Amino acid sequence: MQYNIQQIASILGVLVSKQQPGKITILLTDSRKLTLPSETLFFALETKNNDAHVFVGELYEKGVRNFVVSKFLPEWKKFADADFLKVKNTLSALQKIAAYHRRQFNIPVIGITGSNGKTVVKEWLYQILEKDYNIVRSPRSYNSQIGVPLSVWQLDGETELGIFEAGISMPDEMENLEPVIRPTIGVLTKIGEAHQENFTSLQQKIMEKLVLFTNCDVFIFDEDSGLVSQCIDQMVLSQKTFTWSRKNRNAHLYVSAVKKRGDGTEINYSLLDFDGSFTIPFTDEASIENAISCLAVALYLHVSPEEISSRMAILEPVAMRLDVRKGKENCIIINDTYNSDINSIKIALDFQQQRKVDRHLKKTLILSDILQAGMPSRPLYKKVEEMVEQSGVERIIGIGKEITANQDLFSMPERSFYQTTDQFISSGEWKKFNHELILLKGARKYHFEQITSLIEERIHETVLEVDLDAVVHNFNFYKSRLQPDVKLVCMVKANGYGAGAVEIAKTLQYHRCDYLAVAVADEGIQLRKEGISLPLIVLNPEVNGFEELFSADLEPEVYNFRILESFIKEAERRGVTHYPIHLKIDTGMHRLGFLPEQIPEMIALLKRQKGLRVHSIFSHLSASESWHFDDFTHRQMDIFRNAAKEIEQAFNYPIYKHILNSAGMERFPESRWDMARLGIGLYGVSASGLPGLKNVCTLKTTILQIKQISSNETIGYGRKEKLDRDARIATIRFGYADGLDRQFGNRKGKVLINGQYAPIVGNVCMDLCMVDVTGIHAEEGDTVILFGENLSVIELAESIGTIPYEILTSVSSRVKRIYIKE
Repeated sequence: MQYNIQQIASILGVLVSKQQPGKITILLTDSRKLTLPSETLFFALETKNNDAHVFVGELYEKGVRNFVVSKFLPEWKKFADADFLKVKNTLSALQKIAAYHRRQFNIPVIGITGSNGKTVVKEWLYQILEKDYNIVRSPRSYNSQIGVPLSVWQLDGETELGIFEAGISMPDEMENLEPVIRPTIGVLTKIGEAHQENFTSLQQKIMEKLVLFTNCDVFIFDEDSGLVSQCIDQMVLSQKTFTWSRKNRNAHLYVSAVKKRGDGTEINYSLLDFDGSFTIPFTDEASIENAISCLAVALYLHVSPEEISSRMAILEPVAMRLDVRKGKENCIIINDTYNSDINSIKIALDFQQQRKVDRHLKKTLILSDILQAGMPSRPLYKKVEEMVEQSGVERIIGIGKEITANQDLFSMPERSFYQTTDQFISSGEWKKFNHELILLKGARKYHFEQITSLIEERIHETVLEVDLDAVVHNFNFYKSRLQPDVKLVCMVKANGYGAGAVEIAKTLQYHRCDYLAVAVADEGIQLRKEGISLPLIVLNPEVNGFEELFSADLEPEVYNFRILESFIKEAERRGVTHYPIHLKIDTGMHRLGFLPEQIPEMIALLKRQKGLRVHSIFSHLSASESWHFDDFTHRQMDIFRNAAKEIEQAFNYPIYKHILNSAGMERFPESRWDMARLGIGLYGVSASGLPGLKNVCTLKTTILQIKQISSNETIGYGRKEKLDRDARIATIRFGYADGLDRQFGNRKGKVLINGQYAPIVGNVCMDLCMVDVTGIHAEEGDTVILFGENLSVIELAESIGTIPYEILTSVSSRVKRIYIKE
């Protein structure tokens, strides 16, 4: 279906003045993802972190002429040919348009909610039903207040079935999503404690989720949960349920037996007078529950038991994330080799565009045939070509019979096509990759992992996984604690606290961070080489390093007269004027900075020159994380406030002021400053114990060998540990050369294996260490977590009397970093 701006205005109940000609096909909420300006309607959403009205001018310059806004800014008066639809709430307007669009389709729509398994059930239903229907489904996990309407907007005249998931984290949110999805079939997945913090009880959360099913024809759930059944009765929904149970033979669908065998699970069931069975290639409990939910939906839609059995047997794992890894010959690899459908291609291309900050990197796409597309081959690949063209891909490599048959549609400067992955590998084309940003996007059956293994720089079983979504969450978490006009400086020194400065900086730049800070000029120069254009503060510049700073457009911290006089002299010698500097004031930390009594002399020196200009004044809190030193912290802020006032009064231009660090933002957000500096908090560690941050880094390795060692034997160098019982001892691939402090040896440290803690035994070796896995179900090759979500760096640091900073920054450069994004 197509809409014009007049129809959109009518749906929203507002007036439109210019009535721009043409169709509206794209609802845009993220200004960075603009593709077809002439067909775009931009919604200026306001959140606690951002106000998208500020991007209207930028989008107008790029050709957008249709906007939904909640206020009209004076500078927009010059946009005489643009249409502005003014509404009370732009998010509500987005949902209202999507709800109207949904009402135009009289088709079955499956709505899925719950705490866990929503995305897996959605994707498995797609795999099971795609032969029977032309399906539109939520891309990845687009289940939010914004994601749901954008998903439903994809419905078109060819759609025969919709599958959408809905997630909520606050009361009353499902009330907004129900009319957007308006499911005819509902599925309630497992209810757990996720996103519980904003609900008074688990019962309240369940009842909020059940709102999605108030108008559906039927909804499917596991009746073995007594609390869920109780909530359904309270909401008078029981008359439209299709129940399944592993306990109650009287349920609509009774699961009579679950038998785990090797790498699969056989599930036996009864429905009315029919007894059936099927096998899934998974053994975990979550997969079993998700498969039963899918079984119930398939049976309700009259898929034959024989077809269900054959399709269940080949269910593929659901990839919840893509990752970024380093390739050979200065390449970067974006690995998304688990599925290849039209919606996920667009998301992957957007992510590739985010990483394209180095103009020297060629954008390359390796794409397999698109499976389960539900549309004819020719229009499908024409649509793909348009996406690829708009994203600026310079080289495309197509693998598969269908994409090869349609290769004439692609007009990239460099293009090649192969029938199979083996043909591509045999061609040797991959050996020619050089300075390329390579997106691998393929269905699992094409085994693109074979390509990844050939073009990756190094393959190690020890990796540091860095969750870029968690970085963004933490960044926004701190932004939400500040006033909207306060700028945020993010610390990426020490290689991004061990996480990798380049990828962290790229992520922050995409999400409109204001400033970055590094320790030394070399760190800043490296970021500039990688295409980072954000303002960069160098916290520890060298006296003779003005040339490096100037040539890379880096802004130095100035903390004493020696460096100030040196930079003034160099600026004058080069004829530079108004070069930005950041003055540091020592308010009690007594590390670096001008003392308050030195300020008059410093001001006099600065006023006698024109080469440097004070861009900000700042100081460092010594103990902002500790309640015991609050009096001292407040005294520091008072000293800084007076010093800043004295400096500001001396100059006739605005100067930023900042003193809050991560802990300061956590504990003193009401303090009004112009900027704040985010360090350890960005990486998921709260200095003051504030909840709400997400874990960013997970350090993993593997078990190399397991031995049964007798009591009274010793373990490791120096025979420091003698066993007092028979034990299973595992050797893992991590030692002090990788960043494991030797203090962790002899049971001071521990690791996590299959959900259980295993103490480190004996002395830590250079490349290896040993752990006691007695009583733990562990095998050679199993994954070992050295720190992460369930084994925090805070806990590890406390066990040897150090701080989380040291644990994070000690991870060796020889440990491979992999960057993941959902």
